[in-house]
Amino acid sequence: MTGASVMQPLSDRKFRFACHKALPCFTRCCADLDLVLTSYDIIRLKNRLHLLSGEFLERYTVVYADRLSGLPVVKLQMRTNNTRQCPFLSPQGCLVYEDRPGACRLYPLGRAASKISNGRSGEIYFTVKESHCLGWNEEKEWTIQEWLTDQGLDEYNTMNDGFLDITTGRPPKIFKKLSRRHLQMVYLACFDPDGFRKFIFESSFIDRFDIDEALLARIRVEDMDLMAFAYRWLKFSLFGEMTFKIRAHSCG
Repeated sequence: MTGASVMQPLSDRKFRFACHKALPCFTRCCADLDLVLTSYDIIRLKNRLHLLSGEFLERYTVVYADRLSGLPVVKLQMRTNNTRQCPFLSPQGCLVYEDRPGACRLYPLGRAASKISNGRSGEIYFTVKESHCLGWNEEKEWTIQEWLTDQGLDEYNTMNDGFLDITTGRPPKIFKKLSRRHLQMVYLACFDPDGFRKFIFESSFIDRFDIDEALLARIRVEDMDLMAFAYRWLKFSLFGEMTFKIRAHSCG
């Protein structure tokens, strides 16, 4: 986010906002961003750009360790110009608009979501009002659900629930105990789907686990099935949940 911003709870679940090219501030929100990418964001963007996920990550992202959990976090790399613009910004607007990240779709709202103890996801929405943004002066009124639907966020939120199931609602000490090898696996499984696919089919993985042949055929070509498979694998490899069955001949 650029400039001064104020975050406030959205208590009545309604707000007035509109963004369009006629506004003098158009695209000013697309610079100096601290924009975290999810697994689904990366899949949409790398496919839009016709890149392998490893190529996309190298060209367009930076990686750091989360301060509390130590888990890898992937952020979009801004341009090195004075305003640190998004790499996908043009004078006419977003070059990847149909596949823009979920955080861009959600703006000018924010969402805090986590897995809670009974397995459901809890979420809170709030407004993000930046000092330069004139969209708040427009008359168009939205409910939260209307905005989510209009911006295509229902799909994004659903796709990101699997990641929340891995990273939230667990004691922080679990993550602190993860080895460097485990953290590398989190990065591979969550953010480098093409690399994870190679790991599955070019190692001893499928010889060690009893996996349905139809599922294997899907994850060879379908990124969404592969993403769900990756989350299952992390539950098994990180937390010992019995989401995979080891082949009998692999034991001992």
